[in-house]
Amino acid sequence: MTATTEAAKTAAAPSGPQRRRAARDFRSTRWGWAYSAPAVLVFLAFVIIPTGYTFYVSLWKWNALNPALSKFKGLGNYSRLFDATQPTFLSSLWHSLYFTGAMVVGGTVISLSLALLLQRGGALLNGTRAAIFLPHATPIIATSMIWTWIFNDKFGLADWVLHSLHLPTSQWLQSSSSAMPAVVIYSLWHEVGFTTVVFLGGLATLSNELSEAARVDGCSAWQEFWHVTWHQLKPVTVFVVAITAITSLQAFTQFYQLANGGPAYATTTLSYLVYQEAFVLSDTGYGAALAVVLFAVTVFFTLVRRRTAAGGDSHALV
Repeated sequence: MTATTEAAKTAAAPSGPQRRRAARDFRSTRWGWAYSAPAVLVFLAFVIIPTGYTFYVSLWKWNALNPALSKFKGLGNYSRLFDATQPTFLSSLWHSLYFTGAMVVGGTVISLSLALLLQRGGALLNGTRAAIFLPHATPIIATSMIWTWIFNDKFGLADWVLHSLHLPTSQWLQSSSSAMPAVVIYSLWHEVGFTTVVFLGGLATLSNELSEAARVDGCSAWQEFWHVTWHQLKPVTVFVVAITAITSLQAFTQFYQLANGGPAYATTTLSYLVYQEAFVLSDTGYGAALAVVLFAVTVFFTLVRRRTAAGGDSHALV
């Protein structure tokens, strides 16, 4: 009787709180499209449409003053890429790849080294972090003007430091052999602060237990870094390499301000050649073709990065 009574009470009692409804996925609803519409329209207006229009212009001998007088050339502008005019497309492509490689390798090594030195924290180190990041927050055009004076071969600070250390001086921006290294030095100074902060964020998420276990097992500092720290930082490193490669391929301001593409076209990259052909020489169709090639090279590096990330750690940031 007791069991029967308890069962009856249980049946008669009001049911508990109803189970919460599962969260709706708005991505496939009208509201989802409504919320994403502003971002999609901005992306369409400022990225997709200009990119498509650039490809369209690259097929014409474009008359910027009166587009109605433009003449269709098909792939004629692309065939001009391999003409022997100065500066050549291939030399500009090589300069872009050289600059990108130097920024990727040098920037990654320097920023990772700085992050490892600054990861412990403290008031002094926090101030150092801010000092290292500060150049990245400054406008490139303004700091490039300052570095033009630093690289001056007659009274610049760079040669004064070398002379004080009894080292051979350089002509820096006045020599075709040292102009690109000078631009690389400035660009590393300007960009390393950002990638250092990214590595610091990655180091803050690492597992201390793995490092402690490695030290208990007798690993040296280098073995701990290579087998434990570096392995966990691979997704962050992939992000740094990708973002550095893309921004380096598109770099323009420092080449314009520091060396103006010279001397003897030694710092003429693809991005600078696009500017020169389209806006200085008013050959808009050929400039658009160069811009399409630069876009294709950037997409290629992005796809390589995604393929690398897909074959490695699935937690890559980009």
